Amino acid sequence: MNKGDLINEIAAKAGLNKVAAKAALDACLESIEQALANDDTVRLIGFGTFAMVEKPERSGINPRTKEKIQIKARKVVKFKPAAELGK
Repeated sequence: MNKGDLINEIAAKAGLNKVAAKAALDACLESIEQALANDDTVRLIGFGTFAMVEKPERSGINPRTKEKIQIKARKVVKFKPAAELGK
């Protein structure tokens, strides 16, 4: 399922037109993105939890040259699905 398919599903299930469904989805995704940018956790009961996690600096190997490299520390989004998801 892609974003267009999801918009169609939201429109059908919520009784909205596609423009309103797209606006609702965009607002939801933007709100999640903004919360994560502020290091907040987003918990959606029955769906899962989105959180920013800090990955420490580590050693790696360049697959082309087999040379050892340092991979910088970074923040990544982690999603933990709820136990009920997919049942």
